[in-house]
Amino acid sequence: MSECKLDHSHEDVKMKYESQAAFLPKEMQPLFKQFFEKEHSQELLNEVFHLLKKYDLVSDDEKSVRNNRLFLVLENA
Repeated sequence: MSECKLDHSHEDVKMKYESQAAFLPKEMQPLFKQFFEKEHSQELLNEVFHLLKKYDLVSDDEKSVRNNRLFLVLENA
């Protein structure tokens, strides 16, 4: 599977987050709030978008992997 070549805007990431928020751990909400209050590199926006993409459909194991990566990214953003 090849990597997506689309660049996702701040607004794209926010919309994707809003569509997946109900499926994400509740303790992630304040981290996303802080994330959206700042500007971020295109690379970081793309990464967060793809971690959120189809989050609700992935296996529990995959959710765990994505959660770990999201916490790492959000806590350091």
